[in-house]
Amino acid sequence: MSPDNKKRVVIKIGSSSLTSSHGEISRRKLERLVDQVVDLKDSGHEVLLVSSGAVAAGYRKLGCLERPSSLPEKQAAASIGQGLLMEAYSELFLSHGYVASQILITRDDFSDENRYNNARNTINVLLERGIVPIVNENDTVTINRLKFGDNDTLSAKVAGLVDSDLLIILSDIDGLYSADPRQDPNAKLVPHVGEITQEIEESAGDSGSSVGTGGMRSKIDAFKIAMASGIPAFLGRAGVPNILTQAVDGDATGTYFESEDDSANLNQKKQWIAFNSGPEGEIVVEDAAKRAIIEDKEPLLREHVKYIKGHFSERAVVRILDKDENELALGVTNYSSDELALNEPIDQPIVDSEGLVCHLEIPVPVGL
Repeated sequence: MSPDNKKRVVIKIGSSSLTSSHGEISRRKLERLVDQVVDLKDSGHEVLLVSSGAVAAGYRKLGCLERPSSLPEKQAAASIGQGLLMEAYSELFLSHGYVASQILITRDDFSDENRYNNARNTINVLLERGIVPIVNENDTVTINRLKFGDNDTLSAKVAGLVDSDLLIILSDIDGLYSADPRQDPNAKLVPHVGEITQEIEESAGDSGSSVGTGGMRSKIDAFKIAMASGIPAFLGRAGVPNILTQAVDGDATGTYFESEDDSANLNQKKQWIAFNSGPEGEIVVEDAAKRAIIEDKEPLLREHVKYIKGHFSERAVVRILDKDENELALGVTNYSSDELALNEPIDQPIVDSEGLVCHLEIPVPVGL
């Protein structure tokens, strides 16, 4: 394989695609997944896995007869299951001559720009050395308000983090349908999506699995992030033979998501601002600023500002609102709230153009 054909691929596998009918990790399903990843590795591709399954792997050993519903029991099950899951992955990859590594992250790791860049550098080293990083949210310590939401969202953010060439989400469905195929016998598989419209969002149903946490809605949000980041994506059924190789080659049965507007792709800095940062405060702007920062792509200047809300530090991300407090943009401010409150002359824009992400460029709610 020539270097031009080598791809960096992020693959998300859901709990329902790794578990048996009893809710426990299926060794056979795990082996099939690893065999397909090995085929990609042998073909010269770099592969990163975002794998669910920690709670499913651990809850029975915790003494639960079914998947727990309380947060402490889920976290306890994850603390058992994550080790068991990684042990199985490591053993299977080593049997093929490949090393797997474990990366457990929280949303805090992505919201802090230094930690975000450190994670990016670490994963890049692993991929360049031929290692298979296996990423999961650190469910044992993460609380609900600081969660990514689910591993669909996490996989899209990881794909942006590592500048992936393709995001593959494997699930228990064949792809995106025109309607819920379990309820509408006339539902048709949609092979390609160039833009996620309101109609597509309204047609998105939930997963039929009681094992996983993400339904079709979460997958649509994940594909919005990927498409805004300029990363093609694919949704297909995990149990299909050779689905990964087919997806990479572009001829798999499923749904491919790829933005039709390459000019709107967010760079790495703007991806972090849009999808990972935690805004610290708010700046309410005059009506004239709407056109300046949204249409004309100009920096945010002091004369645009009506007032500020909250306290924020220099280089913090802030929400930029109109007078009715509708969100217009996110931006990295050059000044703290205390400095701006002094109303003294300043020699820089409050937010530079390159540190500004307008709402129209952000296809999902802030912080998703």
